[in-house]
Amino acid sequence: MASIRPRPIKRLLVANRGEIAVRILSSARELDIETFALYTENDINHTFKAAHAIRLRSPASYMEIDELLDIVKQHNIDAVHPGYGFLSESPELARRMAKIDVIVVGPGSDNLERTGDKLRARLLAVECQVPVLPALTEPTGRVDAIQLFVEKVGLPVMVKAVDGGGGRGIRLIHTLEDLPSLVERAIAESPSRMVFAEKAAIDGFRHVEVQIMGDGQGKIMHLWERECSIQRRYQKIVELAPSTVIDRGVVKPVIEAAVRMARKIKYTSLGTFEFLLHPRTAQFFFLEINPRLQVEHTITEAICSVDIVKAQLRSAQGASFDEAGLAGLPEDPLSPPPMHSIQLRITAEDPEKTYSLSIGKIQSFRFPSGNGIRVDTALIHGVPAVVSSDFDSVIAKVIVTARTWQDVVSKARRALADTSIVGITTNIALLRAIVDHADFRTGMCDTQWLEAKHDELLEQSRTHSQLPDPFHGLVSPQQSNESNTAVSGASLMFRKDDAWSIALRPQSSATPNTRPHHLQLAKVIQNDFPTNFAADIMFTAPGSTPQAFRMDMQSTSTSASATSSQHRQGSRSDGSHVVLPISGKLVEVLVDVGDVVKKDDAICVVKQMKMEIEIRSHKAGLVTWLTEAEDDEDVAEGMLAAVVEDEKAQAKL
Repeated sequence: MASIRPRPIKRLLVANRGEIAVRILSSARELDIETFALYTENDINHTFKAAHAIRLRSPASYMEIDELLDIVKQHNIDAVHPGYGFLSESPELARRMAKIDVIVVGPGSDNLERTGDKLRARLLAVECQVPVLPALTEPTGRVDAIQLFVEKVGLPVMVKAVDGGGGRGIRLIHTLEDLPSLVERAIAESPSRMVFAEKAAIDGFRHVEVQIMGDGQGKIMHLWERECSIQRRYQKIVELAPSTVIDRGVVKPVIEAAVRMARKIKYTSLGTFEFLLHPRTAQFFFLEINPRLQVEHTITEAICSVDIVKAQLRSAQGASFDEAGLAGLPEDPLSPPPMHSIQLRITAEDPEKTYSLSIGKIQSFRFPSGNGIRVDTALIHGVPAVVSSDFDSVIAKVIVTARTWQDVVSKARRALADTSIVGITTNIALLRAIVDHADFRTGMCDTQWLEAKHDELLEQSRTHSQLPDPFHGLVSPQQSNESNTAVSGASLMFRKDDAWSIALRPQSSATPNTRPHHLQLAKVIQNDFPTNFAADIMFTAPGSTPQAFRMDMQSTSTSASATSSQHRQGSRSDGSHVVLPISGKLVEVLVDVGDVVKKDDAICVVKQMKMEIEIRSHKAGLVTWLTEAEDDEDVAEGMLAAVVEDEKAQAKL
């Protein structure tokens, strides 16, 4: 059985986690569908929205079709929604579920095979007379094939994994010197180890995508377009709808191209057709198709006033567009939507350190509220939340909506000012800098904007990270959070006017004649003791008058960026230390104590968001110590991976 005729869904398994699982579960519950959630250890928050929760064997189980099949059979589930990521673009999942008469909510195996493969999607564009960039016509796993292509079309060139996603397996090549290493890294990030290349269109181009809905019979409708030009490492962090391209006549051919391609293959369910568009020349090129629900579907919902997840679920049960809640939407691309919306992705990453993943426990959080503000997250007040290297770094999505572009930008600035997360490093300060920038406020950001302005934005973000105390010193963030807005990691309560006498004396001294110092809290700024503590204090040394200080304390015995790290911390000032520059999951230690290594030899491999990164020795020498961390263990930035000594190596050589 290749496909299943639409029918009522009674029991739905959401084969995903985090905020998208919460999103799908919410719409399914409104349709009176019995819901099932999946979870793994330390990742349970999204299950609170489901009628049933099923534990998986491991985080990798989200990618195991056999395990999902067993769950579906055991619980008499008749439909699966894969969300995005994981198996959402897997034709095999759709085929194998169809064999046991289970619906997979989405385009179906035939559409997935035609659109999920980037080269096959490109051929569809050519067939539909949609402009494409010069590209390789077959996938390759060889560097020399890319070199030959560059000789024909010139630089810059974009190399992409045929089966990549989420920004993985993509490299922009500007110079021939960088080509071999960049191609090899793209190949390494491709599950099939196959890539293709196309001429890059970068100067002034915007990333514009069209939201499509199809009924499987050739009827197609668009839900306008989104603009997703602001990306880091080819992953979107700020999305907006509609595009800031003012001339709708420039956007119209892009929407028409998407509809034409979808109609050609009788597309079913939700899909996103992505393009590069130059607003001044009106030139555009097809990029790829995402045959699934998108992370940024929220802003389409905002400008259309439609629950498109609910529409997708209804469509899977045989509903017409009107019955699915899509009636009355304008079909003319020249007609702009009545609203503007922006989505801001809050991620557990450190922009100051090349967006390194920040692993750890979220101790407290505060999200915005008010008219035109929506927050999609799996975080729940009072329930511990841990960021690990097993899953994507998105913690929450803040969506703001208003009638004009100027109003929606102002709302975004206010919403981010009202957002905070304690316990891990996030990109919130960078997002504040982005929405505050003049280029963003005037809608002038192309696909290269974030990279070009990165240093400027980082500098500005340092200012944005030092916002005034929102509680005006009346209460600490900890106290406020206790009432209704946070999970706290603090184990002690501190208040204004708490005071201590502090006496320090050498252990060898037998006489306790040391005169004490005095410390008094003037204002508690942050209390996540013992991990973090900040306060304004009055400090009095013996025989002196009180002086005002700002005190900031951070735990170094256990890393604040790790769930729990008892491993030895490295010192970057020690030339013999090989220190982890990122957090992630330890894949493998590649050397042993006693090995002689050369400069740039790999010491270990750390996996971060599905990318494996080799940690290399910055010097030649003898390995005299290695971390005791085990394979597949979460490890924190700053952990000591190895000690490499010069002198002993020279003696051995």
